[in-house]
Amino acid sequence: MFQHSKGSQASGAPKSSNLFGWSKRSNNSKHDSINTLVGSALERKEYYQNPIRDVVDTYPRLVQLRKLMARDNLDYYVVPTEDVHQCEYTAESDKRMEWLTNFTGRAGQAVITKTAAYLITDSRHWLQAERELDHNWVLIRAGVLSGPRHWVDWITDRVNESRVGLDARMISNEVAQQLYPLLKAKNSELVHPAQNLIDLIWEDKPARSMNKIFVQPIEYTGKGASNKLAQVRDWIRSYAVSSPSPSKSQPRSRDQHVGTLVSNLASVAYVLNLRGNDVPFNPVFISHLYIGLNRAILFVEQGKVEVPVREYLQSLQVEIRDYNAIWNFLRMREWGEGKARMIIPPQTSYAISLMLTYKRYSLAPSIVEEMRSVKNEVEIQGLKRACLRDGTCYVQFLAWLDEKMAKGFEISEWEAAWRLTEFRRNAKNFMGLAYENISATGPNAALPHYRPSKSGSYIIDKETPYLNGSGGQYRDGTCDTTRTVHFGRPTLEQSEAYTRVLQGHIAIDNIIFPRGTTGAQLDVLARNVIASKSLWQDGMNFLDGTGHAFLGVHEVLHGLSSSVPLTPGHVLTNEPGYYKSDEYGIRIGSVLVVRNVQTKHTESDQSWLGFERLTCVPIQTRMVLEHMLSKEEKEWLRKHNRECHSALEGCLRDDKRALKYLRREAERTIGPAGPGGAMIEWGE
Repeated sequence: MFQHSKGSQASGAPKSSNLFGWSKRSNNSKHDSINTLVGSALERKEYYQNPIRDVVDTYPRLVQLRKLMARDNLDYYVVPTEDVHQCEYTAESDKRMEWLTNFTGRAGQAVITKTAAYLITDSRHWLQAERELDHNWVLIRAGVLSGPRHWVDWITDRVNESRVGLDARMISNEVAQQLYPLLKAKNSELVHPAQNLIDLIWEDKPARSMNKIFVQPIEYTGKGASNKLAQVRDWIRSYAVSSPSPSKSQPRSRDQHVGTLVSNLASVAYVLNLRGNDVPFNPVFISHLYIGLNRAILFVEQGKVEVPVREYLQSLQVEIRDYNAIWNFLRMREWGEGKARMIIPPQTSYAISLMLTYKRYSLAPSIVEEMRSVKNEVEIQGLKRACLRDGTCYVQFLAWLDEKMAKGFEISEWEAAWRLTEFRRNAKNFMGLAYENISATGPNAALPHYRPSKSGSYIIDKETPYLNGSGGQYRDGTCDTTRTVHFGRPTLEQSEAYTRVLQGHIAIDNIIFPRGTTGAQLDVLARNVIASKSLWQDGMNFLDGTGHAFLGVHEVLHGLSSSVPLTPGHVLTNEPGYYKSDEYGIRIGSVLVVRNVQTKHTESDQSWLGFERLTCVPIQTRMVLEHMLSKEEKEWLRKHNRECHSALEGCLRDDKRALKYLRREAERTIGPAGPGGAMIEWGE
């Protein structure tokens, strides 16, 4: 999405396309099939090195931390995965919990007491935590029936007349507001030390990124930053005033909302039409943005802002200040006098709330997140082009893997993921991965968020399905595709599970719904539509969410688990899945955009909505049980694969292997067909 194109030199975009997303964790694999990969060993080391991860004894670090806890008279100290900006992915300099625990997952909290250390995380990361934590840590499984739902539940159940230490910058306002009264009820208090205790003991802590910021041209955004800033200011003006004047006429100026603070990194990048490279898999830069009625200030490391971008910001009348100057700006109340208020989202760092004081801010969902969640037509068309290129790479990868498996090569999960990245790396406008490749077979595929490492990754076999969920970041769009394929003889159970997942995928893809419908309602409806013939009836279940929202892969507001009404321009993913613990997993995922739909009984009132599918990758029919599909479902599957063939054929004209694979998948019969299309009843 983010490499500068011809004619946009002034944007300051970096020349390298390898901006973000290269995994740097894992070791050597004894099954590494070098002759199946493209390029030399030197290229592999340069572009996808996976160095051995040091095994660290965390005890000395815990000893140091407890000395600081004793100094501040703390009974507990909490170290979240989050940073000041509440990012899903964090910069290397913000991986405090990872440094302390050796746990590399993206969700969890470390809680240290005077005598013990705990890691609290959800089911997505239990296995990973078991592998990465040393003997100094106790894993707390959040979400189990007999356990805590959240780390807040866990800690408030334990405290009694306790002092709980936590860096106020690393917790959101909404979580802090939840935690305070719960602690108070236990005669306990939340304490915010003057400095982050991890920063005081973390030797060789990485410096904050100084990667350059660059402009995302309007040819990709479809809307100028000046227009976006004006829209935010209109929202500030129209937002309800906290306290009207006694005369009930015009509100006093000191009572008005005078600005909003944007700390979500994707929102800062969106509203200013800027991109960066500070956080893995996300084209963002570490910053805060204040938008007032008459001024705007970007708080960012100034060394990252080169002359073209500086001039661009000046043209928008956006002032540039040092990143850490945000705290003095808040402390000195430069943003407003008297009782003037600032609007901040509930996810804003609690430290910012404390600086403002409770009488000087109002909590409200961010207008910028709402704006960026609805894609304009320029963005949608750019995403369609990106999905076409990404689909080309994905088919090249599947064709390569299919050929290697047929010839008897041993291909590991990690190696397959690396090879797919290589295909993407050669695509036009490629800027990196959208997230870490999920490349899994056998028991690993039963872990929805499994990421392979060089050591310990399984060899892809012909007995169980192979699941790949991955996506590329391109200058014109962020892609996300999941497909599950089989290279041998699927069992009846595997085929039944795959067919049910496919039916769930089709149900969402085909659905037409009235305006005002939320993603959560669609999720329930899709499950109910297929309940009589679904995984539930067969003793199975949809253990994965039917979909998640999308922008940089994960959107904030909408999706198939959200109560936000879907609207034209919302982009999300449709990815039902089934996971049989310790055996296999199945998921099929495609990107959809919400569109207006004209039904048979409506004309132009635009009261009905549906989905346009953007992902263009065939769905394998080998595991499908034809007799379980309705006539309409069979036609959907055939049409889907024919449409993929038609769209990608021209892109693959120079790759005979991929073209042959694409044609075969488009023409293949539904079911486990043998040579000549004959159906085979597999024996036990």
